[in-house]
Amino acid sequence: MKLCRLLAALAATLSIPAWADEGMWTFQNFPAATVQKKYGVQVTPAWLDRVRTSTIRLSNCTASFVSPDGLILTNHHCAEACLAEHSSKTASLLEQGFMASGPRAELRCSTQIADVLMEMEDVTAKVTAATSGLDARAANDARKKVLTQLEQACEEAAKSDPVHGALKCESVDLYNGGQYYLYKFKRYTDLRLVFAPEQDIASFGGDPDNFQFPRWDLDMSILRAYEGGKPAHTPSFLKFNFAGPKEGDVVFVTGHPGSTDRLLTVSQLLTQRDAILPPWLLRAAELRGRYIQYGKSSAEADHIVEEPLNSLENSLKVRRKDLDALHDDAQLARKAQAETQLKAQVSADPQLAKSTGDPWKQIEQAEQTERALVLPYTFVENAAGFNSRLFRYARVLVRAAAERGKPNEERLREYTDSTLPRLQQQVSADVPVYPELEAITFTMGLERMREWLGPDYPLVRRLLASESPDALVARLLKGTQLGNPAIRAQLWQGGAQAIADSKDPMIQLAQSVDAEARAVRKRYEDEVEAPVTAASERIAHARFAALGTSVYPDANFTLRLSYGTVKGWTEDGATIAPFTTLDRLYERATGAPPFRVPQPWLAAKSRLDMSTKFDLSTDNDIIGGNSGSPLINAKGEIVGLIFDGNINSISGDYWFDAALNRAVAVHPAIILAALRDVYHAKAILQELGAK
Repeated sequence: MKLCRLLAALAATLSIPAWADEGMWTFQNFPAATVQKKYGVQVTPAWLDRVRTSTIRLSNCTASFVSPDGLILTNHHCAEACLAEHSSKTASLLEQGFMASGPRAELRCSTQIADVLMEMEDVTAKVTAATSGLDARAANDARKKVLTQLEQACEEAAKSDPVHGALKCESVDLYNGGQYYLYKFKRYTDLRLVFAPEQDIASFGGDPDNFQFPRWDLDMSILRAYEGGKPAHTPSFLKFNFAGPKEGDVVFVTGHPGSTDRLLTVSQLLTQRDAILPPWLLRAAELRGRYIQYGKSSAEADHIVEEPLNSLENSLKVRRKDLDALHDDAQLARKAQAETQLKAQVSADPQLAKSTGDPWKQIEQAEQTERALVLPYTFVENAAGFNSRLFRYARVLVRAAAERGKPNEERLREYTDSTLPRLQQQVSADVPVYPELEAITFTMGLERMREWLGPDYPLVRRLLASESPDALVARLLKGTQLGNPAIRAQLWQGGAQAIADSKDPMIQLAQSVDAEARAVRKRYEDEVEAPVTAASERIAHARFAALGTSVYPDANFTLRLSYGTVKGWTEDGATIAPFTTLDRLYERATGAPPFRVPQPWLAAKSRLDMSTKFDLSTDNDIIGGNSGSPLINAKGEIVGLIFDGNINSISGDYWFDAALNRAVAVHPAIILAALRDVYHAKAILQELGAK
């Protein structure tokens, strides 16, 4: 559905068209009656509960339980970090693939977690009470404090929960601050890799095919959750329907869409278009070039750079198309028109007008400040000028030591008691750090910071007055010991005293820039975040006054459910069918990346049915973060594995076009054929219930 229709709906001048299967709906507000009326499919509370407790939030993607013994299905690209963790300069599991010979051979993914949403508690009234009558800055501080207090109280209460046991509690805001919830998760911190195919088949077509359809990607991997050193008991799981869906079948996507900006104001969208996306794209494009050049220098370099290059290229394409979308003047004009209509409706109700004020003007003024702050905030607080895994370790260690000495509710939100175990896990994880890659990213960060902030910017002058970026980075990398996880663990355990005593140059650098970084952050929080949050809440309340919760909130990596059908589309006069088949994989193969078919697939060709369905498209509303989401039918069976969208779907950050936006999934028939006829994964198939 085009932006004009969506935003007119939000302005309460039009209703959402019945033909548009738009929306990433929360489970507590899923439009079951609409689905039943349109498709005759009954979505019951029991169905929702089973699907919810079978769906997993990974640290970077979505996944689902597919057996009662903790087996997890997700995308290959969601497990790339784990594959890279167990690779080296001379051997790449990304290239080779992996299949555990048995439970003892499953590989620990040391930075990965799995969260399952167990309960949701509406705490809007408590947050509203804590901020009532305060100005924007004071309300911003009070809001953060009360959310931390609510999370802490929730986790304390959960420790004695007779049903679920200890839970992780996270506050989430919906409708840009219109609602606040406590989401309560069961967390698994011991995840292990069971199976992943070769990169050549998982992402056949590589970057040229990314966000395209037709596709021939086996973008899947299988993990397992463990508890107490044993496979987790997971009675809530999704069964496979290996036959898959037919064209026109109703299908659902359950998962964690990362972020959409469909409810932003015009001024916020213009800030993204003019001030945020262009510099990001310039930096990312240059870094991609450096990665590619380095990767061509040797086979070892290619192994080192493979995983970060894949991730960067994906992000580049997304943000490039985001920028294209924001240069669509017609869509922005419709957005402005819808905004004007909502303002008019507010003005027509004296009581609503009094409580709402002019939040759009308040946001516009804050956006002017954001434009002035965007470069120092990006390079200093967001550490784009210090683009280094080792520096990020140092930043976390330095800030954690400082924040842990404060009362919980007065800390930076990412260092509260609720978040510390996850930070400790990340800092202590034994993952490879390659100095060669660190030198590339860190040097470029410093160079661009000097270029864009200027050589006389105080922090730049202090760091680079007597050293070049190359020399500074070389000295830091030579002297630091933060590549050793045992050293990092010691510094974490030692707290503020260990940090103060440390002679590690990377720790000292993080200490030396922390005051400037915090100052930029504080100004941003007070002059941008606070007024924007307060104004967005008032817009949300005005929208609720007109529509209640008959519209869905923007995605923010919280659990959502979308509905749609298996469907192709027509574009530029060409009809794109919703299924691809195996025969075209071999026809498209060139023998060289990114169109190279792995040797096991060449050897198995004579055993495979060339008519086997490979990938499929649907008109479900998804976005980044839905990677790894199960595509399920009305019975709650897996009939696909979401891994991408078509190129048109990227504009879904800002609006949904029902005619062109498509989700792309791996078909279960090719998963069955791959495990059975190519990889001979008998034990996995048996656990999945395949005959």
